[in-house]
Amino acid sequence: MKIAALIVAAGRGTRAGPGAPKQWRPLAGRRVVDWTLDAFDRPDIASRVLVIHPDDRAEAEGLDAQLVEGGATRCDSVHRGLEALAGQGFDAVLIHDVARPCVTAPVIDAVIAALSRTPGAAPALAITDALWTGSAARVTGTRDRAGLFRAQTPQGFRFDAILDAHRAHVGEAADDVAVARAFGLDVAITAGAEENLKITLPADFARAETLLKGAPAMRIGTGYDVHQFCEGDHVMLCGVKVPHGRGLKGHSDADVGMHALTDAIYGALARGDIGQHFPPSDPQWKGAESHIFLRHAVDLAGKMGFVLGNADITLICERPKIGPQAEAMRRALSEIMGCEMDQVSVKATTSEKLGFTGREEGIAAQASVLLVAK
Repeated sequence: MKIAALIVAAGRGTRAGPGAPKQWRPLAGRRVVDWTLDAFDRPDIASRVLVIHPDDRAEAEGLDAQLVEGGATRCDSVHRGLEALAGQGFDAVLIHDVARPCVTAPVIDAVIAALSRTPGAAPALAITDALWTGSAARVTGTRDRAGLFRAQTPQGFRFDAILDAHRAHVGEAADDVAVARAFGLDVAITAGAEENLKITLPADFARAETLLKGAPAMRIGTGYDVHQFCEGDHVMLCGVKVPHGRGLKGHSDADVGMHALTDAIYGALARGDIGQHFPPSDPQWKGAESHIFLRHAVDLAGKMGFVLGNADITLICERPKIGPQAEAMRRALSEIMGCEMDQVSVKATTSEKLGFTGREEGIAAQASVLLVAK
């Protein structure tokens, strides 16, 4: 079956708010029309026709579609598109609103499959909400929802049949199904999809963008570090100087919590660990403040297209007591990473006097992070 896609894009879309007609507006890094045309860039579709407003030709130049100027009404525009395809041997045509850029392959597949059995087919969703009538912001009555559907596109037809239907039609119609039925064509209902929304109002752009971007990519990383006690009068923990009768031994400032967190970020990115980026054999890092390492890891995540979702750090020691300093630690880490405090958790536990931390020989830390694609 030789199939054409006819995309109707000649409207002005005034309900979508001020600005250019909605088909030419940006959406998830591209224009609405670009997403819609791509949905019909399929091996089983031989040609794509874009019906445009005469004023929009400059916007449409360069698109991989045959351009046809539309008429005063939607029916006129579809008719002109069909006439442009006439005589090219098409068996079927899919007529689609440009304002439905989120149409999915299964919706299109179902329409095409149905055309092998019927002269027309269109996707729809059964209405499941209660239906009211109303006036002056008051409910005036109810309607039975049985047998009612929300119509979608693409609406598919045998080509010659829908061309004849449009040639015979007088006046406007709600959609091409209405034109087909007025001509006596049988139209099957195929499965629609909630994702196949029509951009009509300003808020619909945000909904469509969320659907087109899909669930953000996420990466999870864990980190673990240990530093033993040495002579000193304080320890650096998660960017905070904590008074203590001993210090922590390390090539840098030995901030065990920040080291675990930094390694967790590198791990989420599959980019090794601190030692690979800041070798302890390199004297320039002797006594370095650990915020340098953490900031490097965060910046690397940004370059790779990720931001912090949240971070969770656990410090394991008998002393010093972490609770009184936890808020200051969260604040310090959030400032270094450029995130909100509620994205950072710092907590502590003991090892019940067991092991090297229980014997107060040192402090351990473990961290987990979630990175989310920007």
